[in-house]
Amino acid sequence: MMDSTNRRKAMSVPGVADAVPMVIGFAQWDVPRHGGVTPVIVVGSSDQGLRPWNVIQGNAADLWKPAAVAVDRTYFPRLGIRALGDDTTMREHDVHVSAVTDGIRSFTTTPFVFTTAERARTYIGTSPNKISYLLVHVSQGQDTDRVRTALLGRLKDVEVLTPAQFSDRSRVFWLFSTGAGAALFAGALLGAIVGIVIVAQTLYSSTKDHLGEFVTLRAIGSSSLYIYRVIGTQALLSAVIGFSLAALIALMVVCATSDTALPILMTPQVTLGLFLLTVAMCMIAAIAAIVQVTRIEPASAFRQ
Repeated sequence: MMDSTNRRKAMSVPGVADAVPMVIGFAQWDVPRHGGVTPVIVVGSSDQGLRPWNVIQGNAADLWKPAAVAVDRTYFPRLGIRALGDDTTMREHDVHVSAVTDGIRSFTTTPFVFTTAERARTYIGTSPNKISYLLVHVSQGQDTDRVRTALLGRLKDVEVLTPAQFSDRSRVFWLFSTGAGAALFAGALLGAIVGIVIVAQTLYSSTKDHLGEFVTLRAIGSSSLYIYRVIGTQALLSAVIGFSLAALIALMVVCATSDTALPILMTPQVTLGLFLLTVAMCMIAAIAAIVQVTRIEPASAFRQ
């Protein structure tokens, strides 16, 4: 948390059109009807700041009404909410669901609750003069990097990040500074190793079963490059067939999790990257089969 006086300092920097205070923090949501509490992330901002998007019921403008908040429909069961207009409390302060969004979900599956900055302080339990972030709007035609440098010189003990920098830092944090990233990389590495071993065994067994044919091909003068192409084609077919089946299963998982708190996404870029990785794994696995064939003496075909 930083002092709200930083807003005045930020506004005095040339090129800054507005600096919107934002209050973000954890709070305990009292689950109506079922009892108990559940943690939520309260996001408080002004009309010019971070407002809820994809509003499917109610209106974002209603957040300025007393006790109004916006929640995502995905978290209705967890929050004990049945419909727009339900009421509950946070820190013994009234809460009224005035807007419902669709698709605003967090990586940690903790629900987001949108409201005003003043009300967010009440729900979180922080001082009236404290804010979490300043959302700086740069004037049209101004250089963002120059304004960022000026803000760093004017504000003390704060970070000034562009949207791209903030996004990159978040990804780096989750991938390299938490157990989630380590588990992800370990799972991917294990999958790659298992995949290479299985494909290598399959190609090796297939090559061994047809060793006589490969010997004959070498004996009648087939080039090593031709043999390599045959084995490489087998590996490529294995990659295409295996990836097609896996992609079909992945598509089913994506559809099954689309309305859950932690949906699985498969972008075209990720799909293409996984396909290329699969092809590379199969081609690496083909090396064992290629080594087996190249060790054969062509003259052995005449001794059989």
